[in-house]
Amino acid sequence: MGNASRPFRRIAYFLCLLSVLLLTEGKKPVKPKCPAWCTCTKDNALCENARSIPRSVPPDVISLSFVRSAFTKIPEGSFLLTPSLQLLLFTSNTFDVISDDAFMGLPHLEYLDLRGNAFNCDCKLKWLVEWLGSTNATVEDIYCESPPEYKKRKINSLSSKEFDCIITEFEVFQSLPYQSLSVDTFSYMNDEHVVIAQPFTGKCIFLEWDHVEVMFRNYDNITGTSTVVCKPIVIESQLYVIVAQLFGGSHIYKRDIFANKFIKIQDIEILKIRKPNDIETFRIAEDWYFVVADSSKAGFTTVYKWNGNGFYSHQSLHAWYRDTDVEFLEIAGKPHLILSSSSQRPVIYQWNKGTNEFVKRFDIQDMEDAYAVKHFKVKEDVYICLTRFIGDSKVMKWGGSAFLDLQRMPSRGSMVFQPLQIRNYQYAILGSDYSFTQVYYWDAEKAKFVKFQELNIQAPRSFIHVSIDKRDFLFASSFKGTTLIYKHVRVDLSA
Repeated sequence: MGNASRPFRRIAYFLCLLSVLLLTEGKKPVKPKCPAWCTCTKDNALCENARSIPRSVPPDVISLSFVRSAFTKIPEGSFLLTPSLQLLLFTSNTFDVISDDAFMGLPHLEYLDLRGNAFNCDCKLKWLVEWLGSTNATVEDIYCESPPEYKKRKINSLSSKEFDCIITEFEVFQSLPYQSLSVDTFSYMNDEHVVIAQPFTGKCIFLEWDHVEVMFRNYDNITGTSTVVCKPIVIESQLYVIVAQLFGGSHIYKRDIFANKFIKIQDIEILKIRKPNDIETFRIAEDWYFVVADSSKAGFTTVYKWNGNGFYSHQSLHAWYRDTDVEFLEIAGKPHLILSSSSQRPVIYQWNKGTNEFVKRFDIQDMEDAYAVKHFKVKEDVYICLTRFIGDSKVMKWGGSAFLDLQRMPSRGSMVFQPLQIRNYQYAILGSDYSFTQVYYWDAEKAKFVKFQELNIQAPRSFIHVSIDKRDFLFASSFKGTTLIYKHVRVDLSA
């Protein structure tokens, strides 16, 4: 139990004792007898091979000893009925658990001997370390038997800071009854919003946080045809949404705050954008841009620039390459784009200040058929997650002149490998059309990802982190099932 619940447990114990006193009021008190497996004198009790903590030891006993006990747990509040104890001795016992507040209610305790006991110094023992640091009782040196890194260390010398007892996990919070492709989040009008692309209904669904019902709710939508990406961008407090569609062209909408609805303000040229697959927004200096990755045989991956009234075509990067993903990132302080394609290795472009355009630098070697590339940073180091539908997905690290292999993850039917940072936790989520989605956690000591959790999501296509009201959520789109919202929770193993 956590520290916050201790006062309530103490109240419960005192109420229990009070009820016993009330039930026995007016009756002749019965002096507790010594248990059969203990030897009792007026002030002392010695229990060998005891089956449990005795509840019938005379309350005026000041010394209680346990030797080679048959029980393996000391429950909380075990000695509330022996408040006079001054000496409490445990010798040659094997305890699996010493519960939180096991020694509560011993105001006169002067000496505790826990020698000869094999202690597993894990999170369940953290409270004992804290108690040893605060008690006035004399406690002889006791030692850890496990884990290996603590073996033979004095428990008395340990600090509670040495116990990493906080873990995290994702638990299902809310289910949305529709399929989806892209999921994105944006800040607008002092609040966080989510927009989801629904390919089969052709809608962009906008969600906001209901502070009363404590859940996400739909508040608006943009209706189109075969919508694959709904990408928000806020420029000078004005919200725009780029809606990419497989049929009927792609368009740009503006949020009209007076009419409280979205209004179409611009069409995207259909001769260049024939089969959009991904959109990335970014800012270089004072200028806003977005880039559309086009996956058709005759399309062009194209960069568009904001001119104050709308977006115009700024640069065509790729023709005939069937790009499936585009990622904006900074490497050594310089803007870059990485284009993924089904017909070649991922290509890296760097921004040229002189021409105000992107210039091709090099390919990422040994990574054919990479469906998507997403980046993350750990301190100042830049990493990328590369997704492959068949074969191994990869994590690579920037080495100064090229990206170098760091780690491979077996993947089958994967179309998304998304790194996410939630507060101080760095994750990477590898989706699959044929098996469970794998969540990996970044191990700072090993400098790589380790398996963390499995999620059951049907054909996931994108993941996004949303932070609202001091809560953290993971949105998971699903091409074949329901869109899921997970809550990121922290669990204290020492509780």
